[in-house]
Amino acid sequence: MNGFAILFLPVIFLFGWNAGFAQNIHGTVTDSTGKAVAYANISLKNSSNLIIAYQGSNEKGQFLLPVPEGVDPKSLFVEASCIGFKTQTKPFIGFGPAYQFKLSVANNQLKTVTVRDNRPGLKTSGDTLSYKVSDFSSPQDRVIGDVIRKLPGIDVDDNGKIKYNGKAISNLYIGGDNLLDDKYNIATRSIPHGVVDQVQVMENHQPIKMLKNKVVSDDVALNLTFKKDTKLRLVGQETLGLGLPDKYYADLNAMAFKDQYKAINYLKANNYSLDLQQDLVSHNLSDYLKRLDNNKPDAILTLGTVGDPDLPRNRYLFNQSALLNLNNLVHLKQDVQLKVNLYELHDAQRQYYQKRTEVYLPQDTVRYSESQQNKLRPDLLHSQFTLNVNKEKYYLNNALVLDYNHQSSYSNFVANTSPVNQVLKNNPLDFSNEFNLMQILKFNHILEIYSYINRFAEPETRTIEPNFNNAVFNEGKLYSQLVQTVNVPSWFTNNYLSYKVPGEKITQGYKAGFTLQSQQLQSALNVVQNNQTVRAFADSSANQTHWLRKRIYAEASYDLPGDKLKASVNLPVSLQQIDYSDSLYHFNQSLTRLFFNPKISVTYKIATEKTINLNCNLRNEFGNIQDVYRGYILTNYRSLQANNANLTERQNSTFILNYSQRKAIVIFFFSVNASYNHITSNNIASSLINKNFQQLVLLPYKNSIDSWTLNANTSKYIFVLHTTISGGFLLQSNRSNQIQNNILLPYNTVLNNFTASTETKFSNQLNASYKVNYSRTKSSSSAAIPNTIVRQALQEAAVNYSPKNNLLFNFSGNYYLTIQNQNNHLKYFFADAFARYKFNKIRTDLELNFNNIFNIKQYSAVYLSANNYSFSSYQLPGRMMLLKATFTL
Repeated sequence: MNGFAILFLPVIFLFGWNAGFAQNIHGTVTDSTGKAVAYANISLKNSSNLIIAYQGSNEKGQFLLPVPEGVDPKSLFVEASCIGFKTQTKPFIGFGPAYQFKLSVANNQLKTVTVRDNRPGLKTSGDTLSYKVSDFSSPQDRVIGDVIRKLPGIDVDDNGKIKYNGKAISNLYIGGDNLLDDKYNIATRSIPHGVVDQVQVMENHQPIKMLKNKVVSDDVALNLTFKKDTKLRLVGQETLGLGLPDKYYADLNAMAFKDQYKAINYLKANNYSLDLQQDLVSHNLSDYLKRLDNNKPDAILTLGTVGDPDLPRNRYLFNQSALLNLNNLVHLKQDVQLKVNLYELHDAQRQYYQKRTEVYLPQDTVRYSESQQNKLRPDLLHSQFTLNVNKEKYYLNNALVLDYNHQSSYSNFVANTSPVNQVLKNNPLDFSNEFNLMQILKFNHILEIYSYINRFAEPETRTIEPNFNNAVFNEGKLYSQLVQTVNVPSWFTNNYLSYKVPGEKITQGYKAGFTLQSQQLQSALNVVQNNQTVRAFADSSANQTHWLRKRIYAEASYDLPGDKLKASVNLPVSLQQIDYSDSLYHFNQSLTRLFFNPKISVTYKIATEKTINLNCNLRNEFGNIQDVYRGYILTNYRSLQANNANLTERQNSTFILNYSQRKAIVIFFFSVNASYNHITSNNIASSLINKNFQQLVLLPYKNSIDSWTLNANTSKYIFVLHTTISGGFLLQSNRSNQIQNNILLPYNTVLNNFTASTETKFSNQLNASYKVNYSRTKSSSSAAIPNTIVRQALQEAAVNYSPKNNLLFNFSGNYYLTIQNQNNHLKYFFADAFARYKFNKIRTDLELNFNNIFNIKQYSAVYLSANNYSFSSYQLPGRMMLLKATFTL
């Protein structure tokens, strides 16, 4: 059937085409004022008052009534009736003239009563919970992430990671489509909240159609549904801004959320301390690589030892950023998708900080200080092409990914009064292809073929100049440069066949496959003399370590996908062999182990909205190539690292018990989680520390780490107060051991954390929020080291006032308090404000922003880990102002 026939079918139907009808009568129905009466009943009756035919009027009061063949027209009359109006009849006068009915109000008409319920509500359907966005949005919200942060039962951290009732989500879908994988900050920071109809939470989410109700999944995912008019047009908000001192801002985007095509494409640029790299965070990358058993080598070299302050990045970031991000998904046909994700990021960041560190030892306290001015220039390029076929009986997914990062970093610093310059360059290249095919065979059995291949390399070069620590590196003589180079090129592949047998109650799965990893760690530490001659720092300052890891594995899995009881048991067995060698140090070692890594997950639904979940996991694993190199590597300017032990072997036991509850009808959420983690290892870290330098090696002694965690979260919407209240606590204890300056030091670090927040809508014009976060960290040791306690509190508050529909004022503040033993307390108050005015006719708004109103340019923070106490001071950008204009498509 061609397109024109499809287009005109409804028209033909509406005009009563039917072989059993001859002609039509038509007309209109209005009230006494001439206003159209919609949905009036039009009846064609005979003299016996029997209905021959009937029809209803449309929204314009018009009707078209088909008249059956063979009816005597002399006995017919036409009647119009509607609730609240008097019935009116007219004699049948033929098919040509229009019948005009003017109905008068009935005497017994009830007065119109309009009932409005502005209370927010949640809808449940099976494992899906739906939030109506309009119920929780406020005038100050601009993107959907602003609304998601306020939803009861949902928590969003500073990096944008989303948790539902204490559990991290696996994905965020755009109109049911996987456009972004787990880089969902792209969506939450770009999609206007006004185009989103609902935020849906999908528990026990199984994204592969053929595995639904066959293979148990405890994943939680979000899905955004869109308003009908949004699916028919291009969506976008185009923003440009200028400010002081010398600030600029741009966000130009174009988005589409059609059923057959999804797109989020934008260009962003700013020097207003907004970190565009946060858009690109892959929230579940570490879990994904762990499932693949692909432990990519981490970057080995760094500029220094300081970390980021415990502040939002827009408080301390000095940047000049630009990001082009293109994400497009098209349905080639039903259940067949092609997806392309591309981005390029260019950034120039600056850091200014000072740090004072104290390392507490039984007979001494080592103190050192440093001051750094860093320039970081990352250039990231990412491309991903994905073909996905997701049918009831067939599944195919192929993802081709290429990442390249050209990064240069520069540092001018003073370490214990000695000025030093550093240049660090690293250029990681990462290529992978993942292929997954599933096919339903006879008897509903499922065959799966999987193949993954990855190539990774990250050449690193750091140059330090001049004369840095010449007593250690050049026999006390002056020199020009100290050059450290490292590269760990790596190949990895994982391949398996799987066969699943779904049954009435249990799905059996059997898998067999192999992995192969080949790496080579190449490094050299050289001293460039003033006459430009080059010599090695020492005979033990180079590495040519070869690594080959082979694994053959088989796995049996059993899934019980019941309604009340869900269980999953995985019983993998693997035979691993690792060969590593280095001709420079004349060692060649081989290690073979048979590992059994069982995993059990049980979920029991106590009641409709109450569940309890138990997870137990035993994981035996080897270390990596960075545990076995023998030659020294200068990882940062004050840390020289090597290894003097066999390959690390770990056994990791994890037990997690979770209880979660919700009451959707009263908008209440609660979860409590208890976990225990025990790690045993055959190696222990040993360090020699003085005020200028630190040497770190791995020694062959047994070691263990124990961690206990108990945390709970709750959230409730109080209807009478139009308020969402949330709270939570965390209790964590970690026991570990270190060897420092040849002394074995056991440590126990205990963390207590409490949070509480409220979000209140006083009226359509006024709303406010408040949040408090308190933490207490205590580190103690059975050795003769004094206990160290640090207490920190953060309070955040915001008030939004909208005197008119097109005018909004916002004021917010953050108060930081740090309490230290025998040290001065640290107190900081940051305040921000903005005003927004909308020009509704031209769909444009102007927004004037003030950040850091009190012009705080210095921030200090303390950090505590085991016996390591540090006091860091950071330079901040200070007061900023920005005027932005936003046009909405």
